[in-house]
Amino acid sequence: MADPQPNNPLHGLTLEAILTRLVEHYGWDGLGRIIAVKCFTSDPSIKSSLKFLRKTPWARKKVEELYTRTRLS
Repeated sequence: MADPQPNNPLHGLTLEAILTRLVEHYGWDGLGRIIAVKCFTSDPSIKSSLKFLRKTPWARKKVEELYTRTRLS
C-alpha cells in the first residue's frame, strides 16, 4: 500500500515538535510578532501554547503554515 500522504510536509510531525522547532528558530518574541496570539507573547511556554493551539484550529493552522514556509525540516 502506498503512503497516503506523500506530499504532506507535516506528515509524522507532532504539534509539539513543530512548535518547539519554531521557538528554537524564531524565539518567543519573534513567533509572537509573526503570529499575534497571547500564548506566544504573555508568559509563553510550550505546554500552555499547545493547550491553546489544540483548542483553536485557526491558530494551529497559522503555526503549521509558518512551519511549512520556514522549511525547518
